[in-house]
Amino acid sequence: MRRREFITLLGGTTAMWPLVARAQQRAMPIVGFLNSASPGPYPPLSAFLRGLNEMGFVEGRDVAIEYRWAEGHYERLPALIADLVQRKVSVIAATSTPAAVAAKAANTAIPTIFTTSGDPVQLGLVSSLSKPGGNLTGATQLNVEVSAKRLELMHEAIPTANNFALLVNPPGPNTKAESQDDSGAAAALGLTLHVLSASSEQDLDSVFESLAKLHIEALVIGSDPFFSRQMEKIARLALRYRVPAIYQYAEFTTAGGLMSYGGNVAESYHVAGIYVGRILNGEKPANLPVQQVTKVELIINLKTAKALGLTVPPQIVARADQVIE
Repeated sequence: MRRREFITLLGGTTAMWPLVARAQQRAMPIVGFLNSASPGPYPPLSAFLRGLNEMGFVEGRDVAIEYRWAEGHYERLPALIADLVQRKVSVIAATSTPAAVAAKAANTAIPTIFTTSGDPVQLGLVSSLSKPGGNLTGATQLNVEVSAKRLELMHEAIPTANNFALLVNPPGPNTKAESQDDSGAAAALGLTLHVLSASSEQDLDSVFESLAKLHIEALVIGSDPFFSRQMEKIARLALRYRVPAIYQYAEFTTAGGLMSYGGNVAESYHVAGIYVGRILNGEKPANLPVQQVTKVELIINLKTAKALGLTVPPQIVARADQVIE
């Protein structure tokens, strides 16, 4: 080869390097992260990223993540999913029950990993927990299934209380099942249960203002991402209006709520991150069984009990996984 031809070939190869680098960048897989809430302490995004990292994927290095947040407006979810489909994401992480239900309804072929507080079979997300089939699988905290247990625990903690309220978000996919379960539990215990609705911060203010008129003695908060986004506000309102309240997540009790009882949401996000990594490594959702959070925790805030003038029975305190004093 002549020297001039070699130099020309080398120069052409050098000019191609930026194009090769851009092609490699374009080849990076994209994960669509979809949630019905807003960015913040909830949901526990760090747990999701940790699971993804354990599978060899670091955001910005091995994988790109497109975040989409409905900010409590569940009607926005179909458009957000359509946007992710247009972006040609490799997998969708639908990390809330409304997001998972919307992803299923969108009927895309994109592998989808969900987290949910409900029963994935009852919600129509999968055909069975052990053999999901289709393009969806994920993790469940089964917090809807223990909603009635939260009411029972509150009754045990305040045995003199007879007038209860259940706070629900009407558009939520778990609302109907949870209302039925809690109403049945209340009837079995001989309690009166008022089902109250809130879908906005203004609704929350109105609901708490109405509790005194209804003579509500204890409040059970429904399993909905909207309430998770408002955990701190709900805890403050419960203290201000002197209403004992119970929710599904530990963060509620830490924020000043009286009690929490439910599966660990961070654990389900960790599983979701692992499953997304496994999908990126070539596995199929149909072959990955739905995982259930392994531990349901009872947490009691005795500081809040004291502020409310309550004495929680010792047998309830003894059963708690954590006591805040």
